[in-house]
Amino acid sequence: MALSIGFILKNLRPAGRLARRCLCSSVRDENVTFPERVFSGIQPTGIPHIGNYFGAIKNWIKLQDTNDSVIYSIVDLHSVTVPQDPTTLRENILSMTACLLACGIDPDRGILFQQSQVPYHTELAWILGCNCTLSRLDHLPTWKEKSAGMKDAMLGLYTYPVLQAADILLYKGTRVPVGEDQTCHIELARALAKIFNNRFGHYFPLPEVLLTEAPRIKSLRHPDKKMSKSEANPKSRIDLTDSPDEIRQKVKKAVIDSEPKITYDIDNRPGLANLIGLECAITDKSPSQVCEENCNVMSGQYKLKVADLIVEELTPIRLQMERLLSDRQHLSSILEKGRDKAMEIAEPNIAEVKSLVGFL
Repeated sequence: MALSIGFILKNLRPAGRLARRCLCSSVRDENVTFPERVFSGIQPTGIPHIGNYFGAIKNWIKLQDTNDSVIYSIVDLHSVTVPQDPTTLRENILSMTACLLACGIDPDRGILFQQSQVPYHTELAWILGCNCTLSRLDHLPTWKEKSAGMKDAMLGLYTYPVLQAADILLYKGTRVPVGEDQTCHIELARALAKIFNNRFGHYFPLPEVLLTEAPRIKSLRHPDKKMSKSEANPKSRIDLTDSPDEIRQKVKKAVIDSEPKITYDIDNRPGLANLIGLECAITDKSPSQVCEENCNVMSGQYKLKVADLIVEELTPIRLQMERLLSDRQHLSSILEKGRDKAMEIAEPNIAEVKSLVGFL
């Protein structure tokens, strides 16, 4: 039976220092290549909306079909950077699991797990954080945005990009699907990997950004802003669990201009452009195709058409979520299996990191 590197390192005696030196020197070759591995995470902070679905989850499904190694994490450690009710958080973790499965994430073709169930994320975050300057974190735009208006922003909110880097590097992720607003965090992960590699050897890959091709879905009430769970007005977004009637009412009341003709103009007609973007995301058509096909359709009629397309897309997901949530034990077992598979990768990696740093 093959022994894990974690087991070997744990059982090294003082006479095994040479073995540790050999392990460290084995990663100093800068020509080493890393197998491609996709890693991404999603916070369990309520039911995803169609912006999350088209911007992230549908892309995850495509990636699991085209990549040999994909790891998707429900990043509950990130969610507690702002206060969370424990009961609600537990429910949200299971709901997010059900949602991802209902959308098409297949735990047999990749790894789906709960971040906090693998303790090595926080261990690696500490090691990386000890090689990260305050000035580097200060310059991240997301910190300024998220802390704006807060009287006392929490430390976790400030340092969560380091944890995000640890999430990726713990599994030696090489490709990270994110939106444009997260690219600066992947740059931080690359910078921290470089710092570690320069000091201890070429151990981590430099992860690359995978930007989704889907248009960023905007708020239905404020089309100059992206759709968000944090927006107070629930009519600003369409959740994946919304009923057909709720979807139609929200789209019907979506803010657009008074010009009746269907044209695609993001700058001057952002509300209508947002609805056209939704149709493009569902049908894979281009904006010009959509406008050409609807050249004789008035904007009010077009709203009804888009609403019907969304209902058709989301109804199977909503019904499957309801079925999955009726068997919570099944959902928990999927997360447990995912944790075990994630640990098989994370445990030997963190053991090697500890050896390189000098903890073992």
